[in-house]
Amino acid sequence: MAEEISEILMDSFHKVYENRLAEIVRKDEIPRHIAIIMDGNRRYAASRGDPPFKGHEYGGEKLKELLQWCLDLDVRILTVYAFSTENFSRSPREVNGLMEMFVENLRKVADDKRVMEYGVRFRVLGNLEILPQNVRDAIHYAMNKTKENSKYSFNMAVAYGGREEIINAVKNIAKDVKADEITINDIDQELFSSYLYTHELPDPDLILRTSGEIRLSNFLLYQMAYSEFYFTDVYWPGFRKIDFLRAIRAYQMRKRRFGK
Repeated sequence: MAEEISEILMDSFHKVYENRLAEIVRKDEIPRHIAIIMDGNRRYAASRGDPPFKGHEYGGEKLKELLQWCLDLDVRILTVYAFSTENFSRSPREVNGLMEMFVENLRKVADDKRVMEYGVRFRVLGNLEILPQNVRDAIHYAMNKTKENSKYSFNMAVAYGGREEIINAVKNIAKDVKADEITINDIDQELFSSYLYTHELPDPDLILRTSGEIRLSNFLLYQMAYSEFYFTDVYWPGFRKIDFLRAIRAYQMRKRRFGK
């Protein structure tokens, strides 16, 4: 009984703290574009004695919560790292299971009533050609259904690699130079950015990674030049709204100089 009372009191304290922190965060500048490396699904499952793939299911549910947090705080652009090109080296069973999850969840995202109510446009960033056809079909369904929305942007990096993105941009620029569509002198930062997967998006203001790892793992390597970084030890499925608020508050307390 004493343990239950202690747990109830602790939950109440956390809720009060979360509400107070949310008030403080809303009074300051909210980052326009937040990018998140959602790491730690399998370790979270292991910590609970669950099979590894269960962690991905927990992570998928957490992503739904995150989308609502962003809408509540008026974060206009959210980009999440869902599946890297390197992740294809995992076991066929895990990869196939993740692909099936993508098919199911992509269609759910497109059909989620919040997406149309809030005007959320959905995009997938990555080398879509290497994905199974059923995943590509689900991606096109979600992107086409939300393409007219313009208030918020929800982007999922799938089959994504930062180095590959840069190499692909260089190849396409070279092709256009060879075809006399552009000249060498036309190449600048703005033009180069237009050849990236993120060409319709501003660079992220804040990049957040869960699970205690302090690296970018080939994510948005070009776009992160002046992003702020935030790392937390919490595994992705265990990531709470209060953790999200702390990350935004840490961002707000920094001074961005952009090299000046």
